[in-house]
Amino acid sequence: MRIGLFGGTFNPVHNGHLKAVYEVQKRFALDKSYIIPSAIPPHKKQDGVVDAKDRIEMIRLAVLNSPDIMESVVISDVELKRSGPSYTIDTVLHFKSILPEDSRIYFILGLDAFLEIDTWKSYMDLFLLTSFIVITRFPAKQNDISIMRKSLENYLQNRISLNYKYSDSESCYVNNERKPVFFFDVNPLNISSTRIRRLISQGRSIRLFVPEKVDDLIKTKGLYL
Repeated sequence: MRIGLFGGTFNPVHNGHLKAVYEVQKRFALDKSYIIPSAIPPHKKQDGVVDAKDRIEMIRLAVLNSPDIMESVVISDVELKRSGPSYTIDTVLHFKSILPEDSRIYFILGLDAFLEIDTWKSYMDLFLLTSFIVITRFPAKQNDISIMRKSLENYLQNRISLNYKYSDSESCYVNNERKPVFFFDVNPLNISSTRIRRLISQGRSIRLFVPEKVDDLIKTKGLYL
């Protein structure tokens, strides 16, 4: 099985997240993708992060209203059930323990997050456990994509291992001792959770950026005001 793990704060989930999940599933022929909201993100200030139960409910509503991914996405509360900070290494080890032994796991994250991975707990162990799919977050010109790819390559070789080399045949960075790292331009939407929270605080509409049911929940519960 080919399994995607898509972690993050999702504060709130938006159409850009959903589009990224769909495009990654299609490109990498994933059998299942797990969306995994963090309970206590270790690298983010807690100011403005709404309760994890509200965030996972918004994800549930978003997926239910997204027929392209609804059947192949599982919403996981594994990090909500754990006490303390939500460390990726613990989450990956959890899925390694419950999935079939021959499963191929891909951890999906944005380039900006990947370029900070050397600050994560037990980050070197992650490269022994899971492949990575590093995605672009915002629309970019071809020149920008080339710069992003080069920054990824430099980071891999300078911070992780000099043995990472790009393989044309496998379309990824490979290393004989570690899992591969893929770079994927998902043609993302120009949306961010930060922008959505700012619009809400200004009393402006977010209907173009989130599924209708998510917008309704945010209004009903008065989130991000």
